[in-house]
Amino acid sequence: MPTTAKICGLSTPTTLDAAVAGGASHVGLNFFAPSPRHVDFEQAAGLAARTPPHVARVGVFVDPTDELIDHAVAAGRLDAVQLHDTAPDRAAAIRARTRLEVWAAIPIRTRADLDGARRYAQAADRLLYDAKTPPGSALPGGMGVRFDWALLDGFRHPLPWALSGGLDPANVADAIRRTGAALVDVSSGVESGPGVKERDRIAAFLVAVEGA
Repeated sequence: MPTTAKICGLSTPTTLDAAVAGGASHVGLNFFAPSPRHVDFEQAAGLAARTPPHVARVGVFVDPTDELIDHAVAAGRLDAVQLHDTAPDRAAAIRARTRLEVWAAIPIRTRADLDGARRYAQAADRLLYDAKTPPGSALPGGMGVRFDWALLDGFRHPLPWALSGGLDPANVADAIRRTGAALVDVSSGVESGPGVKERDRIAAFLVAVEGA
């Protein structure tokens, strides 16, 4: 199966169009207010309206309230919910309540961090392996930090999974070959600055994924 890609943290029609044109399988809309990639409900609705049915819309949240999820799901016409810093029981409750696909982000720095993945086996539909950000960071991801891909060697994944954390057009093909990831996720790696996506970088990333 060819590897597919999610372009995350999109906030403008131009960059969303670039992701779709380049063949992204998923687009990510960020509903975490402190993030430079945050979109409000009006922006989300406009972006969702431009997204064709074959491209899945994923909402990105950090331990969200039900109210936030309800508004975001409606505005963004979400197909999936990506949860950061959200306990397994809360993830399971969100999954049951929304009946949407739930992705659980697993922050990784050491092999021991992978143990957290097993806690979501009955609570989520997909795992997102991301780099653990430095202590005191304002954001749980999207900071261009990479983890050692060798940590995934021999790990028995309890769920389908995606690879994130520090990916960019220059290293994503190597990441795919090294880990066997079926889905890769990029945000800061296709930006010229925090939250500023670039069409050419999105295109280059998707070409690299296709050629891996």
